[in-house]
Amino acid sequence: MPATLSPAARRQVSLLARLPAIALLLVVALLLAVAPRAQAEPSTTSPAPPSAQHIAEAGVLWYFWRDHCPFCREATAWLDRLEAEQPALEVQRIEVVQDPAGRARFIAMMTERGETPSAVPTFILGDSVWVGFAPHIAEAIEARLAVEGPAASEASRWRIDLGPLGRVDLAGESLLFATLLIAFVDGFNPCSLWVLTVLLAMILGSGSRSRTAAVGGTFLLVTASLYGLFITGLFAALSVARHLAGIQLVVALFALVFGAVNVKDYFALHSGISFSIPERFKPHIYRGSREVRRERPLPITLLVTVVLAGGVALVELPCTAGFPVIWSSLLAEAGVEKTTFVGLLAAYLLVYLLDEILVLAVAIVTLRIGRMQETHGRALKLIGGMVMLALGVVMLVAPSLMESLTGSLVVIGAALAGALMVMAVNRLRGA
Repeated sequence: MPATLSPAARRQVSLLARLPAIALLLVVALLLAVAPRAQAEPSTTSPAPPSAQHIAEAGVLWYFWRDHCPFCREATAWLDRLEAEQPALEVQRIEVVQDPAGRARFIAMMTERGETPSAVPTFILGDSVWVGFAPHIAEAIEARLAVEGPAASEASRWRIDLGPLGRVDLAGESLLFATLLIAFVDGFNPCSLWVLTVLLAMILGSGSRSRTAAVGGTFLLVTASLYGLFITGLFAALSVARHLAGIQLVVALFALVFGAVNVKDYFALHSGISFSIPERFKPHIYRGSREVRRERPLPITLLVTVVLAGGVALVELPCTAGFPVIWSSLLAEAGVEKTTFVGLLAAYLLVYLLDEILVLAVAIVTLRIGRMQETHGRALKLIGGMVMLALGVVMLVAPSLMESLTGSLVVIGAALAGALMVMAVNRLRGA
């Protein structure tokens, strides 16, 4: 570390090196906070005794569908196999467009369970509801049937209530945990962390905590919003293309190439192709950061910050695009609905910003910031590259692995362990 750094700056650079562990603790705390609430919110809509009709519906797998629905065709084929394997299973197949009585039953059963009858295919088993069709939904229904059997009269679902954004089912939507894990790794992006520390180093010269908070908060809000729009576009495109032959292979190869380049950067950052901020753009970033430092009314400074954040978001896109492409592909392949996607995207962006929010908070409190060192950037690139390589392999071999909590933990954990081993071996060689 350069000798010109003050003791306080050295402590902050040291803090940057410990950020992954700190953020991991925050993610674990978030999961622990969610679990009790989820357990306390079963999907039963009322504690009152069930009606006779509700009792008659229990134990039956209700399947609502319509013509000219590609997901319904997939669901029907799966349901045919399921009935052949489980002769005792009672299935009610109800069309909701041509059959007015069927549509009325669909609306009534969904309303009774506190759900909005918005799309098909929809499956209902007891008080559990699954909308759409994808491998993880089929697995969730089969698991519920295996545990409770076709005669089950009551079921519960664990949910996170996101208010107007809807609810995320922790049992049927295990992609929530994959989202948190991928966003956690994506958050330690050396490009975005470097730009943030440069900006804060400039604005801290004002000596004003409120000005630092306003500029830093605006910068994070704008870059996160643009990042969210980029991810939304990716998800929309991949949702449309998910049925095209070879799209999964293309995304997997993209992950492998992106990951391999990042791993290469750990050993040879300034050699060959690199998904980093090009050197020709760095003087412009410094110049824009100095413009933010100039003495002028705060609204004008914030406007300059918005322009700088927009430019930075575009410049650093090659450095940050890897994980959003992989994550969007996983959700599109799983057939995630738009409302659920919005909730998962909110969780992704929140976890993605945790480390940068922590850096900003430390800068506001201490009015000091340490520059991110190249060794830290190389280490973060190795970690991100190893995780992307692991995800690329999983997408080729067993994509459904990321649809369970255990599978997500195994994949991400193995990649992180591999990165730590590489760093340890490299350190021993250099000693």
